[in-house]
Amino acid sequence: MTNFSHLNTKGQPGMVNVGSKKITHRKAVAKAVVILPRNILKALQKDDFKTKKGSVFQTAIIAGIMAAKKTGDLIPLCHPIGMDNCEIEIEINSQDEIEIYCTAEIEAKTGIEMEALTGASVAALTIYDMCKALSHDIVIKEIKLIEKSGGKNDFKRE
Repeated sequence: MTNFSHLNTKGQPGMVNVGSKKITHRKAVAKAVVILPRNILKALQKDDFKTKKGSVFQTAIIAGIMAAKKTGDLIPLCHPIGMDNCEIEIEINSQDEIEIYCTAEIEAKTGIEMEALTGASVAALTIYDMCKALSHDIVIKEIKLIEKSGGKNDFKRE
């Protein structure tokens, strides 16, 4: 059976002690996918994704970065860490889905993947919020880690 890192010897929740870990450059990329009804997507594309609430993508980028910076406040056992870099990119793929990529980097003793996942998630939620007046038929299809490096185990999704 796998030992969960956030349980102490008594089986109680706790933060992982990273005191003896070495500082390394850590990077993580997470992805979220949002599906809008085709007619809404086409209307938004025609207007360069601007609504009465403002620019959908620009607002989502700012919200995602702000959320990534607050990850330690949102997830109970996540270490509060700073970030050296956080970037959000939003594009429309060949299936007319909105893909959000959040890249986060830090020089630290612990990872940055939760920050990347949080940034992508909140950017997706912001797109939902900005578009819900047009339709509630919006799907946040997936949120996943694409890659991480710099810790004990690197990961890259094929």
